[in-house]
Amino acid sequence: MKSLPSNIYKLQSYYYHLPQKLIAQKPLSCRDKARLLIIDRTQGTIRHDTFNHLKNYLPPCSHLIVNNSKVIPARLLGHRSTGGAVEVFLLNPLGDEYTFEVLLRPLKKIREGEIINFGSGISATLENKEKRMVRFNKKNITRHLQKVGHMPLPPYIKRPDTPRDREDYQTVYAKIPGSVASPTAGLHFTKDQIRDLKSSGHHFFELTLHINYGTFKPVECADIRLHPMHTEHYSIKPADHKSLNSKSVVAVGTTSCRVLETVAHSKVCTGSTNMFIYPGYKFQMVDALITNFHLPYSTLLMLVCAFGGYDLVMKAYKEAINNRYRFYSYGDAMLIL
Repeated sequence: MKSLPSNIYKLQSYYYHLPQKLIAQKPLSCRDKARLLIIDRTQGTIRHDTFNHLKNYLPPCSHLIVNNSKVIPARLLGHRSTGGAVEVFLLNPLGDEYTFEVLLRPLKKIREGEIINFGSGISATLENKEKRMVRFNKKNITRHLQKVGHMPLPPYIKRPDTPRDREDYQTVYAKIPGSVASPTAGLHFTKDQIRDLKSSGHHFFELTLHINYGTFKPVECADIRLHPMHTEHYSIKPADHKSLNSKSVVAVGTTSCRVLETVAHSKVCTGSTNMFIYPGYKFQMVDALITNFHLPYSTLLMLVCAFGGYDLVMKAYKEAINNRYRFYSYGDAMLIL
């Protein structure tokens, strides 16, 4: 058994320099025209193509597993009674259909008991400042977010959201509301491409993992093994999971990958996962991975390095930068075989 290099658990090993101009600020007009970097782990090779040619590289009769979670307009812009602007970012519902844990700016200036107005008859009261807990005046506020919410574009996209982002920042198969970030590997698929893949003998299966804000939290521990991984809720139909055994399983995104590997270990098809996958992990379910390019120091980059091999993945990132690929949520894609 080949031993891992001594620096594989060091945080600094997951840094790379990315020019700001390569961070995609807007999506392409045609989703499937994104560039596609193909890594072959067996051959140790790197190739370049476009996403609309994906079927040329997939194993025959692949089972593609997609995350059907839908992004909610979780960013609310309101005002205090003094007129001051307030931004509220929904994190977690707290069980009574009125109360949420949130990110709040500017937190220092707002007092407990203060009311924040968002328009359209919707407001919230800061009930617990320490726990960042607000209570809305309407039940099940997620039903009203289409009126007052904004799409929660990642912090590295340096522009306000637009009405177009409500479509662009969703996969074409998004169904179940609950995420505050998009499962971005799936953004490249079009409905026509999915139909074409199905007619070519490939199969699509859905699971759900609601992505929370923890996905943007970088690892800060010098030894990555000490990182406290955030928890996310998932589900997959037991019959679908059972049918994947002994098939060519292609995880569309790191979220799908985490769910498949979680269920492989736990045998539980609905629950929560805080599985942190980094180099040294032995994959049990996933044979190939479709993913975007991820931030330095992120748990997502570490998962990709675990799957593709650290040296080969970091070489691919360097090549993508040299070839001016577009990075992150609205950026280009990678297929690891």
